[in-house]
Amino acid sequence: MSAAAWHMIRCRKLSTASPGVKRALLRSSLRKFAKVTGTIVLGGCVFIAYEVVSLNKALTIDTQVILQEKHKSYIYLTPSSYRDQENIAAGLTYKARKELHKAARRFLEISSRVLLQPLDATHLRSSEHLSHVDADPHECALWVLLKRTRSPNQAVRLRAVQELAHNLHWHDYQFRTAAQAVDQRTVVGLARTPQVDLRFFLSPPALPELEDGISVEDELRHLLASLPQSEVDQCVQYFTSLALRESSQSLAAQRGGLWCFGGNGLPYAQSLTSIPSEKVESFCLQALVQHSRVPSHCDYIVANGGLQLLQRVYQLRKNSMKIQRNIVRVIGNLALNENNHAAIVQSGWVSVLAEMMQSPHIMQASHAARALTNLDRDVVQEKYQDGVYVLHPQCRTSQPIKADVLFVHGLLGAAFKTWRQKDLSEDDKPSAAREDYTECWPKTWLAADCPYIRVLSVEYDTHLSDWRAKCPAENQRKSLAYRSRELLAKLKTAGVGDRPVVWVAHSMGGLLVKRMLADASEDPDLKSLLKNTKGVVFYSVPHRGTFMAEYSVSVRYLLFPSIEVRELCRDSPALRDLNENFLNIAKDRDFKVLSFVETLPTTVGPMIKILVVPAQSADLGIGDLIQVDMDHLNICKPEKKDSFLYKRSLQFIQEALRGFAH
Repeated sequence: MSAAAWHMIRCRKLSTASPGVKRALLRSSLRKFAKVTGTIVLGGCVFIAYEVVSLNKALTIDTQVILQEKHKSYIYLTPSSYRDQENIAAGLTYKARKELHKAARRFLEISSRVLLQPLDATHLRSSEHLSHVDADPHECALWVLLKRTRSPNQAVRLRAVQELAHNLHWHDYQFRTAAQAVDQRTVVGLARTPQVDLRFFLSPPALPELEDGISVEDELRHLLASLPQSEVDQCVQYFTSLALRESSQSLAAQRGGLWCFGGNGLPYAQSLTSIPSEKVESFCLQALVQHSRVPSHCDYIVANGGLQLLQRVYQLRKNSMKIQRNIVRVIGNLALNENNHAAIVQSGWVSVLAEMMQSPHIMQASHAARALTNLDRDVVQEKYQDGVYVLHPQCRTSQPIKADVLFVHGLLGAAFKTWRQKDLSEDDKPSAAREDYTECWPKTWLAADCPYIRVLSVEYDTHLSDWRAKCPAENQRKSLAYRSRELLAKLKTAGVGDRPVVWVAHSMGGLLVKRMLADASEDPDLKSLLKNTKGVVFYSVPHRGTFMAEYSVSVRYLLFPSIEVRELCRDSPALRDLNENFLNIAKDRDFKVLSFVETLPTTVGPMIKILVVPAQSADLGIGDLIQVDMDHLNICKPEKKDSFLYKRSLQFIQEALRGFAH
C-alpha cells in the first residue's frame, strides 16, 4: 500500500513539475530504485548461498553411522560376515531401502490402475528404471515376485515361486525379508523346490522351557492319555497301552515311587531305570503314529499342543533317524486334513521338512516329501496316507505325469529297503562302481529313465510269527483280504487308477496285487484302476504257494506262523482260486505279465539253504518267465544299472506304457 502511495505522489509531482525538473526527478528515482533492487538481490543471493552450504553440511552421510543403523534395522539377523560386506557396499541404510520399496510398490500399483492392468502382469522393466536410485538392481524385482506369488492366477503364482527360488542374486537380508513376507502357500511351494536355499524359511519359534520335574517323556504320556481311547481299533489301543505302561514304569522308578516294596524295591527300581528314555519316547511315538491315522484324533493332537511337543522331541533326538521319521509320519498324517495346515506352518514345520527333504538318506527325504506333498494343495490334488510314498517326483516339476508305476514288497519287506541295489561285496566297495550305488533303484534309476512316470511304493507290516507281530491283538489285519481293502482305499486317495498303471511286486506282494485287482473287478468305484492296469512284474511270487509255510507249521512250537505264512501253503484252495481269477482278468483285459524266478537257494538259518519259490510255483502260465541267478531276497535287487535284471524290467515297463508316455 505504501509503495502504491509513493508511486502516486511521485506521479503527481511529475505531472505538476516543469520538464527539466521532471527529468531530474526521474533520474533520481531510477537511481534509488536500482540501489534498492541491487541490495535485495545481493542479500537474497547471500542468504541462498548460506542455506545451501548449511543444507550440504546437514546432508553429509557418515557411512559408519549407516552401517550401524543398517544392522539395527534388521528384523531377522544371522551371522554372515561376507554377506554383510556385500550389504555395506550397497551404500544405503535398510530404512532407506524400505522407503524405496514402498515408493516403488506404490508407483507400480498406480501405474497398473492407470493402464487397467493387474500388478502381476506388469513387466519387471517397470521397476528397472527405478533401480538407479538403489544400489541393488534386484530390490524391486524381489517385491514384484512376492506380489506375484499371491496372484489369483495359478500359472502366474507357480512361475513366480519358481523364479523366486532360482534367483541367485539375492542378498542374505533379502532372503530374510522374503521369509517374513511369503504366505503359507508360497512357503510350501518353496520347500517343494529342488535344492531350495534354506534361508527362505524362518526357524521354528522358540519353545517355552519345561517346568521343573517335567520331562519330554511326561509330556508325551500326557498327550497320549488325553486322546480318546473309545471307538478306535484294537491296534491303536494296544500301542497306547504299551506306551503308557512303559512310560509309567520308567517314571515311577525315576521318582522313587517304589518305596513301598521295602528292601525288594531297590533292585526292581534299578531294573526299570535301565529303560532308556529314547526307547520310551519311541514307544509313545509309535502309539501317536497310530492315533494320527484316525482322522478324528488329529484335531485332538493339534489342540493339545502336539505340534509343539513333536518339535521339541525332534530337536532333542536329532541323532535318532527312526524317531525323526516317526515324528514326520505324524506330521504327514495331520497334513491330510487341510484345517491343520495353518497350525503346521505356524509351528515351524515347513523349515524342518525343507531341510529333511535335502537329506542324503532316501527314507528321511521320502517321509518329508510325503508330508510336504500333503501340504501342497496349490499343485497336488492327491493325498498320500500313511504307508504310501512318492519316490518320484518328490518335488514340484514341470514334467507332466503320464503313468504310474507302483511297487509292492513282500514278507518282512519295506517300501525302501526291498528295492535297494544288491549289496556289493567287500572287493567291489572300493571300486568306482560304489559311486553308482543306490539305496532305492526305482527312485534313482527308473525315475531317470522314465521321467514322465510317477513312482509309488507302499508299505505294510508283515511278520513271520505272531510273536513278532506289532499288533497281536488283531491278527486278521494281516490277511490278504484285509490288506487289499486297506491298500485299495489308500491308493484311490492317491489317485492311482486315474492314469495307466504298471504293478511291480516281490514275493507275497504279488499275491496282494492279484487280490487287489480281483477286488477292483467287483467294485464299481475301482473299475478305472482295473481298466488302466497295463502290466504286472512279478519277482519270485509263489502263485501256487511254497513249502516254507509247511516248514513253519512243522516247527510250530518254535515259530507260530501268522496268517500271512499260512496263506502261502502249497496248493492252498485260496491261492488256487485267486490264481484262476487273476488269469481270467489278465486275459480279459489283455495286459502284459513278466515273471522272474530265483535259481539260487536262500539262507534262512544256520546251515540251512532252501529254494523259497521254485519255478513251478512262480510260473503263471501267461507272459514270460525268466530265471535269474539270484536268491529269493536279491531277485528284486539288480546288481547295477546295466545288469540284465534291471534292463529287462525297464524294457517291460516302457513297452507296457507305450502309447501313453508321450
